[in-house]
Amino acid sequence: MTRSHPHPPTVNPDRPSMTTITGFHAEHHPQAHPGLGTGQPRLSWKTHTETSHWLQTHFEIEAVFANGEHHTTGQVSGRESVLVDWPFRPLKSREKVTLQVRTTGNDGHPSEWSAPLTLEAGLLESEDWTAQMVGPRREEDPQTPGPAPLLRKHFNLPGHPRLARLYITSLGLHDTRINGQRVSDQLFSPGWTSYTTRLRYHTFDVTGLLKKGENAIGTMLGNGWYRGRLGFGGGRRNLYGNTLGLLAQLEVELETGQTVTLTTDDSWTWSEGPIQFDDIYDGERYDARKEQPGWDTADFDDQGWKNVQTLPFNFTTLVAPEGPPVRRIESVKVQEVIQTPSGKTVLDFGQNLVGWLNIKVRGERGHTVTLRHAEVLENGELGIRPLRHAANTDTYTLKGNGVEVYEPHFTFHGFRYAQIENWPGELNPADIEAVVVHSDLERTGWFECSDPLINQFHQNVVWGMRGNFLDVPTDCPQRDERMGWTGDIQAFAPTASFLYDTRGFLSSWLRDLQAEQSPEGVVPFVVPNVLEFGLSPVAAWSDAATIVPWTQYQRFGDTGILKQQFESMKRWVDCLVALTGERKLWDMGFQYGDWLDPDAPPERPENAKTPAAVVATAYFARSAQIVADAARVLGRDTDQVKYSQLAQQVRDAFQREYVTPSGRVLGDATTAYSLALEFQLINDGQQRQLAGRRLADLVRVSKHHISTGFVGTPIICDALCSVGEVETAHLLLTQTECPSWLYPVTMGATTVWERWDSMLPDGTINPGEMTSFNHYALGAVADFLHRCVAGLAPAGPGYREIRFQPQVQGKFTSAAATFDSPYGRVESRWKVEGGTLECTVILPPNTTGTVHLPARDAIMVGSGTHHFQLALPQTQPPRLTWHTRVRDLLDQRESYRGFLRVLGSHSEDAVRHFDSGTAGILNFTLEQAVPPVPNQQPLRERIQQWLDQHNP
Repeated sequence: MTRSHPHPPTVNPDRPSMTTITGFHAEHHPQAHPGLGTGQPRLSWKTHTETSHWLQTHFEIEAVFANGEHHTTGQVSGRESVLVDWPFRPLKSREKVTLQVRTTGNDGHPSEWSAPLTLEAGLLESEDWTAQMVGPRREEDPQTPGPAPLLRKHFNLPGHPRLARLYITSLGLHDTRINGQRVSDQLFSPGWTSYTTRLRYHTFDVTGLLKKGENAIGTMLGNGWYRGRLGFGGGRRNLYGNTLGLLAQLEVELETGQTVTLTTDDSWTWSEGPIQFDDIYDGERYDARKEQPGWDTADFDDQGWKNVQTLPFNFTTLVAPEGPPVRRIESVKVQEVIQTPSGKTVLDFGQNLVGWLNIKVRGERGHTVTLRHAEVLENGELGIRPLRHAANTDTYTLKGNGVEVYEPHFTFHGFRYAQIENWPGELNPADIEAVVVHSDLERTGWFECSDPLINQFHQNVVWGMRGNFLDVPTDCPQRDERMGWTGDIQAFAPTASFLYDTRGFLSSWLRDLQAEQSPEGVVPFVVPNVLEFGLSPVAAWSDAATIVPWTQYQRFGDTGILKQQFESMKRWVDCLVALTGERKLWDMGFQYGDWLDPDAPPERPENAKTPAAVVATAYFARSAQIVADAARVLGRDTDQVKYSQLAQQVRDAFQREYVTPSGRVLGDATTAYSLALEFQLINDGQQRQLAGRRLADLVRVSKHHISTGFVGTPIICDALCSVGEVETAHLLLTQTECPSWLYPVTMGATTVWERWDSMLPDGTINPGEMTSFNHYALGAVADFLHRCVAGLAPAGPGYREIRFQPQVQGKFTSAAATFDSPYGRVESRWKVEGGTLECTVILPPNTTGTVHLPARDAIMVGSGTHHFQLALPQTQPPRLTWHTRVRDLLDQRESYRGFLRVLGSHSEDAVRHFDSGTAGILNFTLEQAVPPVPNQQPLRERIQQWLDQHNP
């Protein structure tokens, strides 16, 4: 309930205050901009104070509406400062309001009022639109798109503009200008959504681009995802439509008070432009000779231009954006010029990135320069085989007018290397730069540790995310794919939500997931769904419906994402209930399983060691539990009981069917045990201990090489640590031989690869048809680095409560993680020197935490900086157990023979098992050998006795 307030609050810069408000914003938009898509935006703020252990006790928000209304919430009790529900009357379309907030803490002192935050609603109702969708009237082959069209409109303003808003979207991509200037630095607008149900429009403040008198607006249209080629094996075009279109509504308030509205209609004209071809996969062909200088200005003569046509359009699909747009982020200079064995000129930018080239070139009119892109070299030449059917090539034909500058408009490439063909004259590498483009997400998380290879790996994870978060979370950015694979983001969501602020980005994508979900609840393999196949339930992929929103809630404290997605989450789990029946075992249908298990054949990446039914049933249990937990958060008691019971039923079925009394899990593979441990699928404590021991043994037997695919990779280190195997997890992390996380680093990788061996040790590309050098999924283990190695983890939604528990007993001697949480900056930093642990933790105001250090009880801490120093316990070398000592002897046949002599008559049988491989010998030694023992000591006691005698 709000009450009138006679005067708006003001900020007094002269009044000293220890407490200030920062980061005051609405929804998931860190900066205010016109065009909010809701009339009731949620509000968030951060408090800065030098007072330690500070907790908010009250807040007050003041509002001044554009019509002069003043309102206040008064003093509201509570700690809420993240996504606080809108406390005033709803905004109407186009309406503005200016807000300020102040807080009071447990120190009893109020903060300063925040800086003003001005919000402006967009067009909230379809009836607000008077514009028509228009497009070029032309005959063209829909399978071979013609030149990109230019659309324009000349208009007159009878007075000076005081305020102007452009509401705009397109079928395809648009690059829009007013009076010769781009209306925004955004790229690839309006982005890629499930176009049949959701099409974004943007709102731009164009006041400064307009003038009294003659004006012009112009737009260049590109195919983009709407009409371009998408899919495998050559793909398909025109998946959403075969005609490009523009919808624009320019509303101008003059200084006289008059309002002028300009809309797209059949009075607009069009012509062909210099872009002769554009495609996401294949690139762009630009002929500068066909440029029409001034086409987007009022003085241009458009007598030869043709009239556009109006197109049917469903205005109810229009939505305002929730996340940030794609922008140019940075430029990268050439690191090396390479002459290939075949005589080609290749530029190495030193970093696998996503974007395009910016070139400065001088030459004769009609001369064409060709730019080819690839991620790697093979045998010294550009490695284009992984691109499959994607040409990844741009061409520029010169107009012959001094120095010409070119970069593409409606395509992007994944590359580190660019082959430059037919360059006029001598190539100066300073004339070419790589432009990095991706969604302009705010960086929020950082990590470093004592291992330089791990640091480089983490940097690779960051670059992999940057390249694949281009409007949708794609799998890869270079070949004929670049789609929103659900399995990839399901695995990577925790890592993504630490590295960058993904709230609006993934909230928007989840709306598309819900829109693409079948009535029965099936989630497609990719979102938006452009595949001719892929509408069947598949574990870990379809489970993005539950796991991604739950991760967003955990990391950002956004209950709204649970409200938004809850019906979708339920429909997915209900689909599995209907599918599995009373058995509750998901052992039917196609599955991707533990995709890209390193032991799977290159052409059969789904043929993993872990049975598909184990993976599927485990995820069924996990998703059911998530729905139960989400229902608890939302206060939906009936659903909480229902899905809690369902989750337990599936766990019970899993244990009955797939777990032996001795803790063995069907498949006897690392992913199987990791799922059973991390998803709480084993109820019995002793079984769990045995399963954990078996997992550790399998990792040791593999000599700490990775043995998991998409499903096991994000969780195996957590699973090991949950059973006390921290050192084993760290040895797995730091292995450098293939397959391992660090093998690509040793091969010079600057992003995460799709396969553990995308490039073979001899420098050749994996022979599999599916090989990418920029896939983020296997980098999901970075979340373990943040939470466990550095020890910074959320203990409550949005890091309102924080757990600091660094793993100081493993292989690392130092680690640090920093995260800009919804409440402010959080940091965990530790190092060990000379047997002393030094640890620093930093908490922002309005949060609490617990610090867990070796041999110490948990320490409760509040906001502020806290330092800890303690001498680590001086422990004797651990008494070697029978299973660790056997592990050390596996590669030493003669030593192993000596060990076996204590086993009696079965020693020769064991040696034969040795010849069958390490798994065979371990199984024989630990489970089958029962030699005659004179004193009747149990086998394991005799083994231990022998080990004690040989303990170094």
